[in-house]
Amino acid sequence: MVLVEIGGHLYAVYLQIMHRRIMFIYIVKNFVKCGTIQNSTAYGGIALNDSKWTWRSVSLISIATTLVLITGFGYAVSDILSPKGDVPLTSLPQATPAPQNGAVKSFKVVALGDSLAKGTGDNTGNGYVKNTVAGLSASGVSAELLGNMGINGLTTAGLQNKLKDAGVQYSLRQANVILLSIGGNDLFRGADLLQNGAGNTQAGSSAGTKPSNAAGNQAGKGTTTGTSGGKETNDLTPEALLAALPEAAERLGKILNTITEINPAAQIYYVGLYNPFGDIKEMLIPGNQAVTAWNNAAMDIINKNSRITLVPTFDLFNNHLDKYLSSDHFHPNSDGYKRMGERIVQAIQ
Repeated sequence: MVLVEIGGHLYAVYLQIMHRRIMFIYIVKNFVKCGTIQNSTAYGGIALNDSKWTWRSVSLISIATTLVLITGFGYAVSDILSPKGDVPLTSLPQATPAPQNGAVKSFKVVALGDSLAKGTGDNTGNGYVKNTVAGLSASGVSAELLGNMGINGLTTAGLQNKLKDAGVQYSLRQANVILLSIGGNDLFRGADLLQNGAGNTQAGSSAGTKPSNAAGNQAGKGTTTGTSGGKETNDLTPEALLAALPEAAERLGKILNTITEINPAAQIYYVGLYNPFGDIKEMLIPGNQAVTAWNNAAMDIINKNSRITLVPTFDLFNNHLDKYLSSDHFHPNSDGYKRMGERIVQAIQ
């Protein structure tokens, strides 16, 4: 259409030139006949004998203009018969391929931490670790689980000791993705909500940490949640829950620094905490405040290292504990771990 407009303008200019030239020659010839102009060099030095070259120039210009006009007209007809305009607004945009962590073509995954890393509570045995690997593979990239070193009941202090093990360090060096969950046992044990059993105790799996439905229904009457020592829920405060936070947060920072020293090239994904007792009236506010404070402390540490990412889970479980917690009322069930795996895959991609 642009060529059509250009051709039209040039053709209009050509017609004007032709008209003025004809009028000019007509006037000059009349002056010559009348004797007004006596020689061929009169009237500004223009020789009538040169008029044939002028006509030739004008003819060439007119031919070029006509060709441009014809070409533009041809394009216009072609555009009308076979339009190639913009994509209609009714069509859906094509999906943009998800970024794959820079130049990473395959993911070598290692997990470590507490019972959440191990997948306790998932009757399928997948946990968030295997769900993450499966989700990455489903997205079209190669993903391999090199090892899962999750341990029931592990605390930040216990993980610090584990990182000194040569076998653990070797496994971490083979990975380019490290999944870490730690801190829940520190936080809730600080409020005496969990009991310490012999050996590697499953956090929250003992009878004393499983609030019964009756306890939940009668929480407003001052009944206990079955915690050690018969601690009443109405005695719990954010301060009691946060008793272990300062030292545990400091250990978390050292743990993350140690992992990055062992494998500086790996990307670390730290799984944030959720409040498993949010459906118990007396535990809702203090639990939410304590978990939020812990996650904020973790974020302050993580913000100093671009190789570490915090994966939030608080919103996944908030108001959905009945759907996503297992029967021990502390660990996720298979659906809860599946949601966590989906969130981690989003963070990785």
